[in-house]
Amino acid sequence: MEKISKNIGKNIEYIKLSCGQNKDLVSREIFCGKKKVAVLFLNELSSSTKIEKYILEPMLKSNNSPTDIFDLQKNIISISETKTETKINLVIDELLKGNTILLLQNELMALVCTTIEPAQRGVEEPPTSAVIYGPREGFVENIKTNIGLVRKRLPVKSLKINELSIGKYTKTKVMVVYLDDIADEKIVNKIMERLKQIDIDGILDSHYLISFLEEKKGSIFKQVGKTEKPDIAVAKILEGRIAIMIDGSPVVLTLPFVVLEDLQNSDDYYQRSFRVGIVRSLRIIGLLMSILLPGLYVSIQLYHYRIIPLKFLVSIINSSQGIPFTPFLEMLFVIVLFEILFEASLRMPKYIGMALSVVGALVLGDTAVKAGLISSPAVMIIALTGISFYTIPDETSQISVLRLLFTLLGGMIGLFGIVIGAVMLITYLVEFNAYDTPYFAPYAPYVKNDIKDGIFKKETVVINTRPKSIPNKKKIRKIDIGEPQ
Repeated sequence: MEKISKNIGKNIEYIKLSCGQNKDLVSREIFCGKKKVAVLFLNELSSSTKIEKYILEPMLKSNNSPTDIFDLQKNIISISETKTETKINLVIDELLKGNTILLLQNELMALVCTTIEPAQRGVEEPPTSAVIYGPREGFVENIKTNIGLVRKRLPVKSLKINELSIGKYTKTKVMVVYLDDIADEKIVNKIMERLKQIDIDGILDSHYLISFLEEKKGSIFKQVGKTEKPDIAVAKILEGRIAIMIDGSPVVLTLPFVVLEDLQNSDDYYQRSFRVGIVRSLRIIGLLMSILLPGLYVSIQLYHYRIIPLKFLVSIINSSQGIPFTPFLEMLFVIVLFEILFEASLRMPKYIGMALSVVGALVLGDTAVKAGLISSPAVMIIALTGISFYTIPDETSQISVLRLLFTLLGGMIGLFGIVIGAVMLITYLVEFNAYDTPYFAPYAPYVKNDIKDGIFKKETVVINTRPKSIPNKKKIRKIDIGEPQ
């Protein structure tokens, strides 16, 4: 059965069988005037208030019988969003989303009324992007709310929203949002084409789409931007990027992506520029420390101890006496130990998470040092790198892998291995290019125009052009009075 039958009973029976005779499926037959109308909806997903007030009540009070489905739609029911469907399978899809279906006797068409009422939380500040100053709104799991948060900031006709449904079973709503007069059409088409080609059982979160959107498969480096804040998403859209919103996820994806994005923070744009330059420099120092410090410590202790100041060398030797492991194995052991503690603290109930931190960081670490299993300098080095991780929290997964890699190079080859590894890493990243955007822009290649919002940020009044490293149609951000557009 593909098309809707004129027989209401036959349609209802087919829908019930297709839905597996679920108990939450409500089917009610009423008379609107003298014409029979069947009302079907899912009790757990649909708004009973909307159904009663805007659908059932107008029909029961109507003295006129609707001549057809369009008469019912225009003159009787008062729900705001409606559409008609002729295929029974599409009607079932709408029903399973939480919409209400109206079937009219002797009509080959059904009326779909939007009555979805999913459970959702209120708009609040996201835990991953807290700010001292600036907007505190965050995206939620409802895509309509998220679109509203973007539209509030971009009330322009050039804001385009392309909708797709992805997932064989979940049929998740995905929206591609961009400014038509700024975003590069080639990039938009490329993203849309990749999303349309996705064939998967279900999309439960935005992270499901990341691997499909990445240009270099298997790379450990992040290639898709992520944010939970509307002001950040809108700022990226204004630069020519494309935002991808997924129903059920508060995380919005943005493309193209450059690594400098993770060095920036939304708080940077609500502070004075001289402060921003200092903070971003500290983030880079923290990044380098978290990646290189364990490897440097191991390599110097094993191969280049002569470059250590004498007093410091004596202190290290005294603290390392009686340790059963070599410096290399000791550092690997401490890294693994702290990674286990980190994973446990993430998944522990929050009520005992603090106790775990105290036990892991103080009791276990102090006991291991006193027992002679590990040295205090090794614990200090890993603790320092663990803290430095969170100067750039969006890069923690990549940093942890690179830290282990450089520790292995330092333990096996020494400083020479670390230098070779660093050169190879930088060479790889400089050549990295996704969606016609250099990964290391604006420093490799050097884009003078984009340096204004690089490590050292200039005042907003000076940043009057969009990033040249991001493909876009309009290079000028603002136009002075009297200058032709």
